[in-house]
Amino acid sequence: MRTVRDVTIALLRELGMTTLFGNPGSTELPLFRDFPDDFRYVMGLQESVVLGMADGFAQGTGRAAFVNLHSSAGVGHALGNLFTAWKNQTPLVVTAGQQARAILPYEPFLFAERAAEFPRPFVKWACEPARAQDVPAAIERAWLVAMEPPCGPTFVSIPIDDWDQPCPPHQARRVAADRLPSPVAIAECAAALDAARQPALVVAAGVARDGAWEQVVALAERHQARVYVAPMAGRCGFPEDHALFGGFLTASREAIVATLASHDVILGLGGPVNLYHVDGQGPHMPPEADLWLIGDNHVHAAWAPAGQAIVAQCHHALDALLAASRPAPRARPAPLQRPARLDGAAMTDGYVLQRLADLRAPQTIIVEEAPSSRGPMHDRLPILRPDTFYTTASGGLGHGLPAAVGMALARPHDKVIAVLGDGSAMYAIQGLHAAAQWNLPITFLILKNGRYEALHHFGRHFGMQHLVGTQFPELDFVALAAGHGVPGRSASNAAALDAALAWSLAAAGPTLVEAVID
Repeated sequence: MRTVRDVTIALLRELGMTTLFGNPGSTELPLFRDFPDDFRYVMGLQESVVLGMADGFAQGTGRAAFVNLHSSAGVGHALGNLFTAWKNQTPLVVTAGQQARAILPYEPFLFAERAAEFPRPFVKWACEPARAQDVPAAIERAWLVAMEPPCGPTFVSIPIDDWDQPCPPHQARRVAADRLPSPVAIAECAAALDAARQPALVVAAGVARDGAWEQVVALAERHQARVYVAPMAGRCGFPEDHALFGGFLTASREAIVATLASHDVILGLGGPVNLYHVDGQGPHMPPEADLWLIGDNHVHAAWAPAGQAIVAQCHHALDALLAASRPAPRARPAPLQRPARLDGAAMTDGYVLQRLADLRAPQTIIVEEAPSSRGPMHDRLPILRPDTFYTTASGGLGHGLPAAVGMALARPHDKVIAVLGDGSAMYAIQGLHAAAQWNLPITFLILKNGRYEALHHFGRHFGMQHLVGTQFPELDFVALAAGHGVPGRSASNAAALDAALAWSLAAAGPTLVEAVID
């Protein structure tokens, strides 16, 4: 009879999970005995990096990635990026080692007392199998649950001695899990859009997850509807050079109402419209506006403070809306006014991002984690193609750099550009090592201002003029990159920036550009 390891490897092969992300520890090693040649193991130098790489890989492939962590300590290290994966709705099968079953009653070293409870509430399902022979079934269930909309991470704790136990064969099953819309609700939503005087669409990350970019463009053009990006959207859902593009909603109650004030029917797609970062007052939507929400996450539908919701995947719902919607002709709204171009006299983040937009090919993939430069990025670095922008939906730091590595592993023929703040980069700088090991085509662009600029922004919001513990002018990212095997260049003026970006964007392997900004 084959072992649990043999049966699990066969299952992972059948499910397409042949790339494993991990940081090896003692309680996980038996999984890797006689590791098959058609699998690859991607090592991260810290478990948060491991989780971030797997997140980027899963988003890039559209399928659940396999993660192997080291007992409770490794799960603890990974929790920040597990939270981000939960908010990103990224499908992951996260496993962790557990001590041998025979010594569990004695609370041994590296023992996890309540292993399946530890990662909650940031997983959809978690278990420690009752028997060794149940491990393959648990991993398959974790995969099925992770892939069922709304997607998300799952967790399985596996005792060290389970892998070598005898195990009967396990056959993977097929489960259809599409979320289809209610025909009655779609008809009502289509009628509201048809009757609208000035409709608007608000796109969130679910549009990209469901591959609905083209359907959103078609619906917007049919209705001549202005299209906004939802607050803190983690992916791109509409071309930002389109004449109907209306810009980005701010995560503030008053700002959302002010931006949408001229619209009488608002359709939110793929995520929350009313996502807030600061407290506010007043209505959640313009008082006379009719709000509709469509997305696969029933939790978003439940807590939304306004509007009628349809729980469905965006591509199915938009196909139905396009079939049902027949509006009268409308005038096209005036195009969004773009800011004047910067001349480079000052080395600002806006200028750096403007030059990146000028020099990059539009199909390159942007993975962003530069919170204080989000506004300049919206103004200066338009996203023009589907599936070319990714960022953290949680607000947590340390996701962007390793996610760029995972994205490059998932899409090896595409150039990946990681746009990172200097503070953000230091949360997961070890991820550079994996980029070097796999010689991945990534440009790491570090916006170096020598401090946590986002906190200074919030300090001004709270009337604070001096903030402690927010300065780090000594960091040298070119030296840090070299220490991980990645060549780098620093640029502190316009000419040096152009030369460094041209060099980096043309490189076949990983490179780092440190842009020193005012």
